[in-house]
Amino acid sequence: MDLAGGWDSAATLVDGRWIERRPRRPEVADQLRRETRLMPRLAPRLPLPVPVPWVMSDDPVIVRHDLVPGEPLEHPTAAHGHTLGFFLRALHDCPVDDAIRHGLKTSADAAGEHAEIVDRFRAQVVPMMPAEHRNAGLALLDEVGEWTGDTVVHGDLGPEHVLTSEGAITGVIDFGDAHAGDAAIDLAWALNGTLPAFAEALGAAYGVTDSQRERALAWHRLGPWYEVTYGLDTNDSDTVHNGLDGLVRRLFS
Repeated sequence: MDLAGGWDSAATLVDGRWIERRPRRPEVADQLRRETRLMPRLAPRLPLPVPVPWVMSDDPVIVRHDLVPGEPLEHPTAAHGHTLGFFLRALHDCPVDDAIRHGLKTSADAAGEHAEIVDRFRAQVVPMMPAEHRNAGLALLDEVGEWTGDTVVHGDLGPEHVLTSEGAITGVIDFGDAHAGDAAIDLAWALNGTLPAFAEALGAAYGVTDSQRERALAWHRLGPWYEVTYGLDTNDSDTVHNGLDGLVRRLFS
């Protein structure tokens, strides 16, 4: 059974037990291979189930992992926040040098890719914004443009990647964007896109600092910019417009 998958890979449920993933673009193949080296190293250190893929085929690239049960988080509660806060604390405490030796994208590589996408946002997204909001958009890009870090991060944490069943979190999925970077990127949605009870419980369990809160808000504001460029890449005008609307809303949240 074909699943929705993500922007980078297509997913299929096999025999109700496994998830098979295939790259949507050639450059994603190496990303999938890295996950097969990285996730077996991280999984034993984490307090929730995560995908641990292995290579099924190298040409074409196909990876498979056991199904992590549950449905995407729809109604975040304080209990969910507490659980996810401890999960993120454990993830961010993983030894980064060891993770890099097992496939984690380095801080230098991640920073280079981030700089490229920020340059693209300046060139393509800012001109599409309402003229009266462009200075605010440029200020945000200046703020996040130089941020780097040396923490093992998920890199794309949102409700679609946090699975629940019978009121409890059952796992965290989709580590394709994992890299050595700024811990606050994983706090962006959790602190700014959820109800206060969830955010407060997560912050307490994790031990969020004031500086991390400030950076997490900026990362949260950057999220819709990616939606705009994805819409441009796929010729999806609705996605572009939705991204632009969200971009403006978040700039002033």
